[in-house]
Amino acid sequence: MTDSWPSSDPGVLRLPSGRLVRGRGLRHPLPSGPVPTFGVYLLGRPPTEIPWQSRWVRWPDFWLPRDDADFRAALRQAWERSAEERVEFACGGGKGRTGTALACLAVLDGLPAEQAVAFVRQHYARGAVETPWQRRYVARFTPVPA
Repeated sequence: MTDSWPSSDPGVLRLPSGRLVRGRGLRHPLPSGPVPTFGVYLLGRPPTEIPWQSRWVRWPDFWLPRDDADFRAALRQAWERSAEERVEFACGGGKGRTGTALACLAVLDGLPAEQAVAFVRQHYARGAVETPWQRRYVARFTPVPA
């Protein structure tokens, strides 16, 4: 049984396959409605305690993930779980790191890397994927087979 996000909820992105994931900024209040069943938190420091299953990816603000293999593993785990669960990605503001991760997730989902930033900016947030190096990271992102 699929337990996904309502597609009209704020921050919800429909991937090319139809899977729904949510992006958000942790500096903003938790949106009303269902809570995640799994979250990936893209932060320079460990997140505060979260009442659902989660994974922390060490990722300083405005930069790239410190451990590419760890990020890719978290991305794969989130993508697999998003088929039947409410998965969210979050960073402080919900734009740069979260947008970059969502763009990489879209590539993992089958979208060509050269289209991923525009896709996330159109369907998630206009200012997503903030820095030139984040845009380059997405453009060069190639999924590793499971």
